[in-house]
Amino acid sequence: MKNDNRRYALRYAAIYTLLTASILISPLLVYVSYMQNIEGIKQEIELKEHARTVIRSMERYDQNAGEYFHFPRFQSFQAGLYNARFEPVFTLIEQPLEHFDLGYHRSNTSAYIIQKLPPERYFGATYLIVATTHTDSEVLRTAAIILLGIVIIVFAVSFFFLNDFARPFKRVNRMLDNFIKDSMHEINTPLSIININADLIGRKVGASKYLDRIKSAAKSLATIYDDMDYLIKRDRIDYPPEPVDLSAFLHERVDYFRSVGQMKNLAIHAHIQPGIVITFNPTQLQRIIDNNLSNAIKYSYENNRIDIYLHRMQGGQIIMRFQDHGVGIEHPEKIFERYYRENEDKGGFGIGLNIVKKIIDDAGIQLSIASQPKRGSTFSYFFPSHYLLETPSKNPEEI
Repeated sequence: MKNDNRRYALRYAAIYTLLTASILISPLLVYVSYMQNIEGIKQEIELKEHARTVIRSMERYDQNAGEYFHFPRFQSFQAGLYNARFEPVFTLIEQPLEHFDLGYHRSNTSAYIIQKLPPERYFGATYLIVATTHTDSEVLRTAAIILLGIVIIVFAVSFFFLNDFARPFKRVNRMLDNFIKDSMHEINTPLSIININADLIGRKVGASKYLDRIKSAAKSLATIYDDMDYLIKRDRIDYPPEPVDLSAFLHERVDYFRSVGQMKNLAIHAHIQPGIVITFNPTQLQRIIDNNLSNAIKYSYENNRIDIYLHRMQGGQIIMRFQDHGVGIEHPEKIFERYYRENEDKGGFGIGLNIVKKIIDDAGIQLSIASQPKRGSTFSYFFPSHYLLETPSKNPEEI
């Protein structure tokens, strides 16, 4: 239960964090665009200042003094003089320029500004261009750090509150578990007394349809009890596999349910190939078989039949099939949901097939369901060959 609550908190904290991050993407993109514009404005101002520095340096130069002009150089900026055809007169700019209109320009990797110079004054140049390398990595890095920080904080806070929020429900679940355990213990004792006394009465008075009904009802109640008991214990105890004569085991469970089927005048026909021995846990195997037999009886029409098949295919795969001729299933995709009951008039708690599904999924057993409303249903279980321990007899019963 503790692990389930932790998984619940982690799952919904992750979902809430994902939703929050998705909502924050739009304002974060606006922030990135805004910061890019700010960076562009700052670069444009810096480029203009460096352009003025170059111009002032050229204006202070006296050509008549006979000295060489030392063109200004900067650490992060490059400048160049160009003629009217944008051919370089002198330039330190190495990267290619994409645009040659006056003003500020910005690309993915560079930013530059083009200014027109007065004629015949600056070494015959017509344009001054000042450029610098440009990247949005800093802005994007800042945005990523902000988003990551928000995600971490939201996830941590969400997990804390969801985990804390679940505490009252944990207490309720523990109380409910204890109540169910006590109830199961209280049910088991009178159920055993009913079965023992029904057998004693049967020995004294002989066969009786009323006594058969009592035994049938007790067996149905015992199936529900076993499901509840397994549901309570399955997360706390191990169910190790052991050799099981599946053929004999299935025969035994079919014989157990025959009296239950007789209450609806149902004939249970067993087509079981002898000698199939597998390695499986008997408790889990009984839950699979009992729930299928119980449902087949419960949802069959009166005065009908139920067919049970067991045989080994070539390659070692084992097929166990339960076929009824009853109401059928309208929503096969829902029947394994816990507490789901397609027909509430039939009774039960809707936990049997949920237990079966968990067992076969963990065991790697494939299930095929064929059903038609008002025609009946067939549940086919395919055990992988590695479960088989012994080779069946040479003359298996044909299906």
